[in-house]
Amino acid sequence: MSDAQSAQSTSTATMTQPYRTDWREVLGKPELGVFLILLAMGVFLSLYTDTFLTSTNIFNILRAFSWIAISAFGQCMVIITAGIDLSVGSVMALAGLASAMLLVRGVSVPVAVLAGLLTGLIVGLLNGFMITKGKLPPFIATLGSMFMARGLCYGVTGGWPVRGLPQAFRNLGQYDIPIAGLGVPLPLIFMLVFAALTSIFLTRTVWGYRIYAVGGNEMATALSGINTDRVKIMVYSLSGLLTGIGGVLMTARLGVAAPTAAAGYELDVIAAVVVGGTSLAGGEGTILGVLIGAAIMQVLRNGLVLMGVSAYWLQAVQGLVIVVAIMLDQLRKWRR
Repeated sequence: MSDAQSAQSTSTATMTQPYRTDWREVLGKPELGVFLILLAMGVFLSLYTDTFLTSTNIFNILRAFSWIAISAFGQCMVIITAGIDLSVGSVMALAGLASAMLLVRGVSVPVAVLAGLLTGLIVGLLNGFMITKGKLPPFIATLGSMFMARGLCYGVTGGWPVRGLPQAFRNLGQYDIPIAGLGVPLPLIFMLVFAALTSIFLTRTVWGYRIYAVGGNEMATALSGINTDRVKIMVYSLSGLLTGIGGVLMTARLGVAAPTAAAGYELDVIAAVVVGGTSLAGGEGTILGVLIGAAIMQVLRNGLVLMGVSAYWLQAVQGLVIVVAIMLDQLRKWRR
């Protein structure tokens, strides 16, 4: 082969290689597989039932998983650092309850909402300090917070729900924005906004890179000069804040703050994150995957109801989905 032919061959390979690599990267992304699962579920339910594809049902699904997804965005950051936050369900209830108790005492809606968000932030900050300064395992620290937050819900209310919330507050979870002749739920708009903000934070800021670095190799990250404790305190605080936002929206949607609210929601939130492709080993995960994972869990819940399956089977199915998702994640890591 002449030098000219060799150069031409090298140039051609250089031009075609990026194209092939890009396609391999796209096809290898966990988000694609999760989206295909969601698509398959949608096709099956649309053929099996007559009501799945109705606009009312679709928007009910989007509204119902919005606060789960918002909390899952924070949980995603925690799991990327190889941690876990089991307190999200109880924090969601406590944040909504904090806002509700102020509202029935005549406090303005903005102040009450801020109080709910601050409640979530404080619990998240407490989790971060227990893990970094108290050297507690994330599982133990957040398990304790879960019981403490739930206990506060029962203690301050005596087990009774808080009712009589003003309409201005309930609109946060119940109002539909008219767009193109359709009523788009306001919680859906909040969810998309926080999804965009969290994704930009994770992928376009120095702190986002540090979150992935801590989960990838904490010791190497610390040796490079990054304060890993500060990163962990930040992600647990953000998890608490986002969960507080989800709790306020949930309470506004229900129109009542009950101490039993969001019981077991930590399972839904963790399932959304894991199903969305975030690795429990840390270092991997995207907000897009979490968004799709949350949609899958809500479509699954909705589909079981439409097919007439007893709600008692829901947790069993959720547990099975989580186990399968973790097994697939381990298989993907092993194939590397």
